[in-house]
Amino acid sequence: MKKLTIGILMGLTVMSQAMANDARFSPKNLFVKVKKGQSLTKSQHIKSAKKLIGRIYLVKTDNLKALEAELSQSEAVDYTQKDYYAPKKLLPKHEELEPTTALLKRMFDINYTFNDPDAGRLWAFNSKAGMNVTTAYDKLPNKDAEEIIVAVVDTGVDHNHEDLKDIMWTNTKEIPGNGIDDDGNGYIDDVHGINTLVRDRNGNATTDTMASHWHGTHVAGTIAATQNNGIGITGVANNVKIMAIRTVPDDADELDSDIVEGFLYAARNGAKIINCSFGKKHNEQGMIVRDIMNEIGERYNTLIVVSAGNDSTNNDVRLKYPASFDSDNMIVIASTTSNGGLSYFSNYGVIGVDVAAPGSDIYSTINNNKYSNASGTSMAAPNASGVAAMVLGYNPHLSALGLKEVLMNSVTKVPAFQGKVLTGGRVNLEAALKEAKKKQYR
Repeated sequence: MKKLTIGILMGLTVMSQAMANDARFSPKNLFVKVKKGQSLTKSQHIKSAKKLIGRIYLVKTDNLKALEAELSQSEAVDYTQKDYYAPKKLLPKHEELEPTTALLKRMFDINYTFNDPDAGRLWAFNSKAGMNVTTAYDKLPNKDAEEIIVAVVDTGVDHNHEDLKDIMWTNTKEIPGNGIDDDGNGYIDDVHGINTLVRDRNGNATTDTMASHWHGTHVAGTIAATQNNGIGITGVANNVKIMAIRTVPDDADELDSDIVEGFLYAARNGAKIINCSFGKKHNEQGMIVRDIMNEIGERYNTLIVVSAGNDSTNNDVRLKYPASFDSDNMIVIASTTSNGGLSYFSNYGVIGVDVAAPGSDIYSTINNNKYSNASGTSMAAPNASGVAAMVLGYNPHLSALGLKEVLMNSVTKVPAFQGKVLTGGRVNLEAALKEAKKKQYR
């Protein structure tokens, strides 16, 4: 769906080349994609090689420059790509509501559908400027939605939080703490997910997914905080298990290889939705993340929900990654306010941004049994992920592309969004559930 003109692509290629010269990368890693029917070229500079998926490998090398030069001459190689870091940056801030403000919001936005005491703070649930969540719950089918695993690829999740401990995904094939890879998936004691930021002596990802930064915990709570437990808030979805993938450092300086591994782990272990609330302003001409997204969409039927970015810029002109990759297997989310308009910080783009969802002043879980407000497209994406999970739970026949089409075809149209986002509208749970019943979506 996302197509760029030749002129724009040529200009962006020049920009990416300039940026790539200054970008940081791992000197020991190189991605290699071989051509169809070909095998990975042997080289004295390849110390080890791991097949990631399809025709894509991650190789370890002691001489990156020499290996790149050698593989560039091989007719078996489609492309090579360095393992780039994202530039360091500050994640969105969270702010506590003033007691008076919080009280007023509860008084004038009472939510009787959920018994969670702070459900009234979730303006994203209303029909005026939100996603019609409350009205959707009042009209749900007389059956339970199928359980959906949603992977939060982020800074980790506080899986002991009072509002999250009961909705965490648990790998039942793994015996916790025995130091053995019981299920043979390549990870030892991966109970709730993996941590690609901390590796063992052999370079393997570890499995402590507990958050040190609040960001991933906030995202998880928005998607699926336990409903009707008389505690805190409620998530958008009542049918989700959260898989924690700790891949984003507290300073947001993630490696492409960490993102790739996180995506692959999530899809291979059953996640049908991956929430991706991070990004960077350039991709150094790299296509590895895009190709991995396409592969997991085709092989595992997993949809990736991506934040549009917080630069107040047009993604069609100034690209943001992964949001600007030309992959049909992701849906890109802009942020809206409680007044119904686009958030001032939100990126936009009639080509590169698909839909909008609430992202300003979103109240959710943070570490250590606490709650707080935060704003960003990082907050809009999990609202959309929660809606997607509910729709898929009641319509498990949907493919990833079918689910994406349902979300896009059922938006609440907003005149001000025309020319700003592709659909011209905001995600709507009630309408999406109705739309999904149509037979053409598979």
